[in-house]
Amino acid sequence: MIPRYSRPEMTAIWSPESKFRIWFEIEAHACDALAELGVIPKSAAKTIWEKGGKAVFDVARIDEIEAVTKHDVIAFLTHLAEIVGPDARFVHQGMTSSDVLDTCFNVQLVKATDILLADMDKLLAALKERAHEHKDTITIGRSHGIHAEPTTFGVKLALAYAEFERCRNRLVAARAEIATCAISGAVGTFANIDPRVEEHVARSMGLAAEPVSTQVIPRDRHAMYFATLAVIASSVERLAVEIRHLQRTEVLEAEEYFSPGQKGSSAMPHKRNPVLTENLTGLARMVRSYAMPAMENVALWHERDISHSSVERMIGPDATVTLDFALARLTGVVEKLVVYPENMMANLNKFRGLVHSQRVLLALTQAGVSREDAYRLVQRNAMKVWEDGKDFLEELLADDEVRQALAEDEIREKFDLGYHTKHVDTIFARVFGTED
Repeated sequence: MIPRYSRPEMTAIWSPESKFRIWFEIEAHACDALAELGVIPKSAAKTIWEKGGKAVFDVARIDEIEAVTKHDVIAFLTHLAEIVGPDARFVHQGMTSSDVLDTCFNVQLVKATDILLADMDKLLAALKERAHEHKDTITIGRSHGIHAEPTTFGVKLALAYAEFERCRNRLVAARAEIATCAISGAVGTFANIDPRVEEHVARSMGLAAEPVSTQVIPRDRHAMYFATLAVIASSVERLAVEIRHLQRTEVLEAEEYFSPGQKGSSAMPHKRNPVLTENLTGLARMVRSYAMPAMENVALWHERDISHSSVERMIGPDATVTLDFALARLTGVVEKLVVYPENMMANLNKFRGLVHSQRVLLALTQAGVSREDAYRLVQRNAMKVWEDGKDFLEELLADDEVRQALAEDEIREKFDLGYHTKHVDTIFARVFGTED
C-alpha cells in the first residue's frame, strides 16, 4: 500500500492489529461453539473471551515468535497463550491454519467492499446531480474522435451513471461471492471439528458457511471478486479518459477544477493539466493488474498449497485500497468539474453545419433519391466544408441536384439542434427512473 494513494479507513482493515483481532474472534467464536457441544469447558471459552477480548495484541512480539517458528498462525497462538494462560490449550481445537487465514481474508474483503460500496454511492450521487445540471447542455458527440452528431453533456454523464450503477450491482454480487467461512479442519473433512462450529463462526462473523472446502476456500470466488474490481477500475478509467480528452487545449469543453495556488508545470506557468484523471488512469491499470494473479490462484495443488498466499497478501490490500482512493478521487473530479457550454457550442459549429449530414441524407432518400445518390450528394457538399471551409447549409442550398429533391425550408429544417435532443427525457427516465 502506497500512503500517497491510501485512505485511513480502508488501510485500517489491512493493518496487523486488525488482522490479529479478526483471528482472535474466529478462534473465540469457535471456542464458544465447541463449549456448547461439550468439547471444551464453557469456563475456558469464557476465559478466552475475557482475557483475549480486552487484550492489545503485541505485533512485535508475534513477529519475534514467527522469526523462530516460521509460521504466522502458530506465532499468534503462542502469543495468545501468553495472554490467556492454561485455557489457551483449548484454542484451535480441530482447526487448521487456513480456517483462520481464509475466513479472516474474507472478513477483510467484506469490510473493504462495504467501503467501496459507500464510495460508489457518493460517485453515483455526484454523477446524477451533474447529469441533471447539464441535461440540456448541447455538445458534440464524437466517434473515432471526430465530430459525429449532437448530444448533451448530461447524456454523457447519464451514461457514466448507468455504467457505475452496473458496477455497483456487480460489486454487491462479488461481496456475496466472497462472504464465506471455512472451519473444516485439515483437508476440509470436519474429521476433528463438528460442522456446527463452522456454522456458528459463520453466523457470528456475518458470513455463510462454505458448502465444501478442501483445506482452503475455493479461489474461484476470489478470482471473481478481483475481476469485478478490475471492471470497476476500467469504468473509472473510461470516464477519466473522457475528461482528459475534453480538457485538451483544442477542445476545452470541460476541465478539472484548478484550485488557487495550484501549479501546473515547473517550467511553464500557464499550464493547467488534467493531473487527477491522468492519475486515475494509472491507478486503474494497477487495479486491473491484480485480476490476473487472482485467476492464477484458482489452480492449487490437490487440497491445498500456499502459492496463493503471497499473492493475496499483496493484492488484497493493494486492490481495495487503490480502488477506494480512485473512486473517492473520481467523485471529487465530477463534483468540481468545470464545464464550458460556450466552448461546446463553438466546437459543434466549428465545421459549419456538417453534423447535420445524416438528416439531409435521410430527407433525400425520403424524397425519392436512391441512398447511393443521396450519399454522393451530401458527401460532395460535406467535402467542401472539410477541405475549403465552406458553409454546409449554403452549399446544399446552392446544389441544384439537392434542390430538385428538397425545398429550401426543408433543408433549413434539418439544421435544427432540438431534433437531436428530443429523446433526452426518455434516456433520463430509463437511467434515473421517473422522478416527481
